[in-house]
Amino acid sequence: MSIDELIARLTEAKIKLSVKDGKLMVLAEEHKLDDDFLLSKIREKKTELISLLKSERSGIIWSGRSLTAIPLDCEVIRPEMLTLVELSENEISSLVERIEGGARNVQDIYPLAPLQEGVLFHHLLEGEGDPYLMSLLLEYDSRSRMDRYLEALQAVVARHDALRTSVHWEGVREPVQVVWRDAPLVIEEVGGFEDGADVADQLHRRFDPRHHRIDVQRAPLLRGHIAQDPASGRWLLMLLFHHLASDHVTLEVLQQEVVAHLRGEESQLPVPLPFRNVVAQARLGAGVEEQEGFFRRMLGEVAEPTAPLGMMEVRGDGIDADEARQMVESALSQRVRRQAREVGVNAASLFHLVWAQVVGQLSGREDVVFGTVLFGRMQGLTGAERIVGPMINTLPVRIGVGTQPVREGVRRVHALLGELMHYEHAPLVLAQRCSGVPAGMPLFTALLNYRHSAGSGTGEGGWEGTRILRSEERTNYPFTLSVDDLGEGFGLTVRTVGAIGAKRLCGYVHNVLQGLVDALESAPQQAIGAIGMLGPQEREQILREWNGTAEALPEQTLVELFEAQVQKAPEAVAVVYEGASLSYGELNGRSNRLARELRARGVGA
Repeated sequence: MSIDELIARLTEAKIKLSVKDGKLMVLAEEHKLDDDFLLSKIREKKTELISLLKSERSGIIWSGRSLTAIPLDCEVIRPEMLTLVELSENEISSLVERIEGGARNVQDIYPLAPLQEGVLFHHLLEGEGDPYLMSLLLEYDSRSRMDRYLEALQAVVARHDALRTSVHWEGVREPVQVVWRDAPLVIEEVGGFEDGADVADQLHRRFDPRHHRIDVQRAPLLRGHIAQDPASGRWLLMLLFHHLASDHVTLEVLQQEVVAHLRGEESQLPVPLPFRNVVAQARLGAGVEEQEGFFRRMLGEVAEPTAPLGMMEVRGDGIDADEARQMVESALSQRVRRQAREVGVNAASLFHLVWAQVVGQLSGREDVVFGTVLFGRMQGLTGAERIVGPMINTLPVRIGVGTQPVREGVRRVHALLGELMHYEHAPLVLAQRCSGVPAGMPLFTALLNYRHSAGSGTGEGGWEGTRILRSEERTNYPFTLSVDDLGEGFGLTVRTVGAIGAKRLCGYVHNVLQGLVDALESAPQQAIGAIGMLGPQEREQILREWNGTAEALPEQTLVELFEAQVQKAPEAVAVVYEGASLSYGELNGRSNRLARELRARGVGA
């Protein structure tokens, strides 16, 4: 058992530890100390526990709700109680004033993780809507079924500190998050729907994140809106989750735990681990100098943004984004996995090279930079796979797609991603400033999110009488590819703005994937840049249909056609060059004078 897991177990048992005269003191109700296993583990970890308890700035010791540096029923929170952030008494007081229940309801205060900093920036940037507000629309066969779900959801919120967190930026030297001890769900019942129209669609439109926001200074950072469909008698629940407190894995864990509560299996759930450990690891992990060294080596020579189709806007809200989904053909999926094994890489490396080629084709570049979403749970943090909270991070990758052979290219991408994992908690702003791109310009405008997923879309909600009607996530990047690794097959989801269309872009990704696998199988020395992204139909359209410009020759000569135009519109502009222009009449006069001069000098036809 690790030290983190032991502290979490002690927290659950409400056993408190302290150090007095160099000795470890254990405080608990008498019957709690009958657990021989826990007592043996305390003895085993005694030296480490004493060391951590003595460390005033430790990033991991105050892991549990009872072992927080802020004691229960605390009336005044002092600066020395905050172990991950430095705040003055005035700053703390201004924060506490905004928390329902005051200091007694504050469990902890600590900074934002790197991803949270970027999400907060975009939240504050938008005036209407929020690109990082995720939605989930559920349908229930009865009100009692929905109420049981909400009770289970409240129980899950009570288990995890990240779900009881609010975010604050006013009156403090840096943005912080405040963990509430008690954060009741905010559920609103709504009505007033149009007769005859689909209530589910109306409910979604009313609280669509494209124009709806939530107050992130109030925990929990999720909201619920319920309504009854009078036509069917069924109940609808629109849940809104903010990316400041959730990521894809968090939503999966949350749903699994809700189902466990509904089935009466909550006692089998693992001990919850605190999100503050993630913040501590991000702050106490690789130093800034080490991070800057890595990103300077990768990005130092990059002098301009990689922007597909010239799309430079990365501060949008995703309102106008077009979305398309496509499953990778089963046979092609099997070939992808087989080639990944043969080359000695994972499937994610192949998809990164595929996206690099698509981005390169759309950018007119052979050296591209795009953002990749990192899992954030790969650096040995105990129990990271079940920590609830926004652990993912977006960081740039630079990939060449020119003359490099495909097999070598795949291996280089794999090595790059492996190295990038060591810096998965580095702030994106740090990586961007290590490039040569001028300040104020984006380093990249395309994003790849490769994720292991059980699938998405409509289906059963994991509980009888419940159905997921729709779920939606958005981003501020104008070109986004999400690859869902479904264990055997792969699903592609493309979101894009502009005229190219998400469906077409999805096809490009599929075509390049096909071309890459073909090359790995039969021509591993083929240049990456030689892999085309156009399908046969679009290629024929561009080369043949759109180039079908031939017309029959006119009966008149060119001179006669020109003279006719002079008669038709003598004042119309015929020539523009370096700021000067000539009308058809003026050009005709000059050409006639030139012709007479040429004849006088003996020039003939």
